[in-house]
Amino acid sequence: MGSGVWPTDVYEAARRYRAGTGASAFAYSDGGATTVHPALDPLGVTVRESRDSDEHPESLAIAVLFDVTGSMGRVPRALQARLPNLLGLLLRKGYVEHPQIMFGAIGDATCDRAPLQVGQFESDNRMDDDLGRILLEGGGGGQMMESYELAMYFMARHTSIDCFEKRGRRGYLFMIGDELAYPRVDRRLVAGVIGDQPTEDVRTEDIVAELRRMYEVYFIIPEGGHHSGDRRLWEFWRGLLGERVLPLDDLDAVCETIALAIGMNEEAIDLAEGLAHLAEFGSDAGPAVSRALARLDSHRSPMAVFSAPGDPDRERPRRTRRL
Repeated sequence: MGSGVWPTDVYEAARRYRAGTGASAFAYSDGGATTVHPALDPLGVTVRESRDSDEHPESLAIAVLFDVTGSMGRVPRALQARLPNLLGLLLRKGYVEHPQIMFGAIGDATCDRAPLQVGQFESDNRMDDDLGRILLEGGGGGQMMESYELAMYFMARHTSIDCFEKRGRRGYLFMIGDELAYPRVDRRLVAGVIGDQPTEDVRTEDIVAELRRMYEVYFIIPEGGHHSGDRRLWEFWRGLLGERVLPLDDLDAVCETIALAIGMNEEAIDLAEGLAHLAEFGSDAGPAVSRALARLDSHRSPMAVFSAPGDPDRERPRRTRRL
C-alpha cells in the first residue's frame, strides 16, 4: 500500500460536503456500528505494508495508534480535523519527502468488541477514509490498563516497511493514550484478535524491544485523560520509552506535535524552527507543541523542561547543563 498523493482540495471538498449535509466524518461508528470495520480488522492479516514505488521511491512509514476508550474517544476526531496540518508540515516544509501514514485504534482485548483496529499505510486521502472507519467504542475495562501491548505486537510482527528493510531507516509509531499496557502479550488474546498461535506469552518489555528495532516509538499522554495525572502512568511508559513519552496539554495540537517530533528526529528542524513554521501556517498550536517537545529539544536548557501533572520528574530537581 502507499500509492497516490495527498490532494488537500479533495479533503476540503469532503469536509465541506459533510458540513453542508450534516454527515459525520466517522459515519461508520456514528451510524451505529458495533464491530470492527472489515478494512481495519487485524484478524488473519498477514502484513500491513509500506512500500516504495515510482511515486514514492523512498517511503517512510508513520503509524498513529490511539486509545479510543473512555475520554480518549475524542482523539480520532481531533486527528481527522487537523490532518492537513500534519501532512502540510511533513511535505511542504520538507521534514519527510514520502510519508506513508497508517491510523489505528486500541481498546481492551479482555472486554471490548473492537480491541484493535489497524488501517493501511497510505500516501493519499485513503488515510482519511481509514480514520472514518474507526469504531469509537468507548469501552475499556476500568483497571487502568488497555491492550497497547497487543497493538505493539501487531506492529512488530505484522508490518513490513521498505524504509527499514531496504535502507535500515526506522519508521515511526506514535501511540496516544492515558493508561498502562498489560504486563504480557497474552497468547490467547493474540489468537483471538490477530489469529496467530504463539506457544507462550511475551513480556511487554520484550515486545517493545522488538518493536524499537524497526520503529521510533513515542507515547503521547493528553491532559484531561482519566489517568493522565497519575504518577504510575508516567513511570510505566518512561520505563519503556524514556524521553519519548510526551505530555500534551491541548489535544487540538496532536497533529502538529507528531509532525514536529518527526522533523526533529529527522534533523530537518530544531524546535524553534518548527515553531516558526507553525506560526507561518497561522497555527495556534505553538505553545502546546513547545511544551510537549521540550524534552526532545537538544538546544533547550534542562531548567526549562515542561512537566505534566503526574510526571515523576515534575518533583525532581533539574541538573544544570555544563557548557
